[in-house]
Amino acid sequence: MRPPAELATGESRPAPSTAALLAAHGLIAGWSRPVVGPVSFALHRGDVLGLWGANGSGKSTLLAAVAGQARRFGGAIERAPGIGLAVQPQAPVRFAPLPVTGRELLHIAGVAAAADGLPPTLARVLGRRLDRISGGQYQLLCVWAALAGGARLVLLDEPTNNLDPTHAALLGEMLAARRADRAVLLVSHERPFLDAHCTRVLALDG
Repeated sequence: MRPPAELATGESRPAPSTAALLAAHGLIAGWSRPVVGPVSFALHRGDVLGLWGANGSGKSTLLAAVAGQARRFGGAIERAPGIGLAVQPQAPVRFAPLPVTGRELLHIAGVAAAADGLPPTLARVLGRRLDRISGGQYQLLCVWAALAGGARLVLLDEPTNNLDPTHAALLGEMLAARRADRAVLLVSHERPFLDAHCTRVLALDG
């Protein structure tokens, strides 16, 4: 069994609160068998922790374990009580054509369309039907719904999928705008994005 993975400390990490919103202690997780671990880390308010590694290294499995979906074979996961959890899957479901607008999507998610920090690019598509906006715009709307809601722990699985460089930069701005009062655990195969927009990066071995 591998020793616990180590965290790299980012230079721009804000001062954390004294109590962790999420902590993993020697976590070993998988499905029918272990896939990742042991892994240890802690997340405080203001943290954006990026999970990076080769395909098959267990990034999405670790995220699923934190969300209570994957099987825990060893170790422990601790979440602060009452913080709420928002999960954005790797491929957000796009339903069959329906007259549902971006504004209505945010309303369903419990997010006010006028929430502070909503990028103008997204504000311009709020009145449009979801089946008539681009995949990247839809992806960012779903991520915004997770980041701007009431949950203080946000899990994002490959949020850079479907994004061109302009929209990827916008995603980075959204993370910076909304991270102060919450913690984000983010999976991506784009190491430059993680280095640019995460406070720390946890590299998983395959």
